[in-house]
Amino acid sequence: MTINLKVTNTRDESLVADRVRVADSFWQRFRGMMLAPEPADGEGLLLSPCNSIHMMFMLYPIDAIFLDASLKIKALYEKLPPWIGFSSIHKDVNSVLELKSGTINKTGVRIDDILRMERTEC
Repeated sequence: MTINLKVTNTRDESLVADRVRVADSFWQRFRGMMLAPEPADGEGLLLSPCNSIHMMFMLYPIDAIFLDASLKIKALYEKLPPWIGFSSIHKDVNSVLELKSGTINKTGVRIDDILRMERTEC
């Protein structure tokens, strides 16, 4: 069963994404967005558990939001380039929200913001 989430920034109640799939098994996380079509505005993938990412086999840049267990933003990566982009390992993080490139700038999320995730109908 596919889990879809709506993600809101609690600081100002702004929408970050409204169609986020959850990748919570080894194979779903392993596959991630590799070789998949570029996400549309509002689409994304939540990798959990996860504390670092790479861009091997990616066809487009993405933005990545690194979250701790309370969904507090600990790190932001904008426009990670395909094939050569990577993140540091963040020991204080347990999930990563991958989004269309430009989403961080468009939504104004910042370090220490807290996100809210709500399940939506598939």
